[in-house]
Amino acid sequence: MGEVVAILLVAGCLAGVLALLAWLAARVRRRGVGDNVMGPFEEIWHPGAHRFHAEIKVYEERVVPLPSAADPRRRGRGGGISG
Repeated sequence: MGEVVAILLVAGCLAGVLALLAWLAARVRRRGVGDNVMGPFEEIWHPGAHRFHAEIKVYEERVVPLPSAADPRRRGRGGGISG
């Protein structure tokens, strides 16, 4: 009986660690901080992808965000909110 409890404990800890890593990966993707951590390793092992990410980052800095559809200052036909 003690062996079954030990196996379940190990499996539960493994599942907990994997869930924590999945949560961390989702958070890093949402916030966009993964490039800062993994950038040097990506540059070593896959230089083409590193250059591609650098080009994407430059492009994102150049793009001007569009105004929100709910923005009252947005002009459409007749001077009001377009819709």
